[in-house]
Amino acid sequence: MFQRPESPALLAFADTERTPSSIRAGALVFVDPKSVQLKQQLEQLSTHTKPVLIEGEQGTGKELLARFIHRQSERSGLFVAVNTGSLSPTQGEAELFGHIASISAGLSSRAGWLGSAQGGTLYLDEIGDLSLSLQQRLFEVLEQGVVWRVGAAQATPVAVRLIVSTSFDLQRAVQAGRFNRDLFERLQPSYLRLPALRERPADILPLAEYFLNYYSQRLNIQPPRLTEATNQQLLNYPWPGNTRELESCMHFALLMCGETQLLPQHLYWPCVGFMQTD
Repeated sequence: MFQRPESPALLAFADTERTPSSIRAGALVFVDPKSVQLKQQLEQLSTHTKPVLIEGEQGTGKELLARFIHRQSERSGLFVAVNTGSLSPTQGEAELFGHIASISAGLSSRAGWLGSAQGGTLYLDEIGDLSLSLQQRLFEVLEQGVVWRVGAAQATPVAVRLIVSTSFDLQRAVQAGRFNRDLFERLQPSYLRLPALRERPADILPLAEYFLNYYSQRLNIQPPRLTEATNQQLLNYPWPGNTRELESCMHFALLMCGETQLLPQHLYWPCVGFMQTD
């Protein structure tokens, strides 16, 4: 869903695929000049099917960028998100690439995450956590357009858009021998850097307003007004936890204020706790 507030320069992208009970609102706002430039890059990337590499600090919203690209590209298949750190060390190959039925092992056939994203987009979060052997296998899938499921006698064609993300410098990981050079070079041409929230300050207040309105609607209450002093506090804070921290801050402040105005003393900074305010 795309929500257009009064300002034509503001575009909020809400993740409507999440369940109604989801804790996170999930939104991108493109107001700051750096964000506007990023949105232009996103729209360009949505016109082709090449793999995309997104780099950004934790909490910046890398998965939301991936979902934005997927929706803009209007792919017919699903958007499948996988945290590579959650892949089993022993069964990661089968989980990612799939496996065929094995009576002796008591396994039924499984398409794997790649198969589940057929015709759509596979998003791999923190690609640097993937083992070197699985990185090599993934590179081969990109090169050949087919996947060999564990135990299969023949390859299966795949048509999947791959989007990966990292909060680390993959180029340094390549130099240190911790990331597959071939895979990195395959991903690098479509590279996106998602700036930290402190690098795009013009997004802070629109995001704060968005989160206040979102959680006010869920609580069925009138959203409080942000005072000038509160706005200044929000703009002065460095946001080490990025958008995720801002969302938690606004959610907590809404629960605490119970008034028509949200004051600085209502703010709680998840990364540092309450701060002394004048």
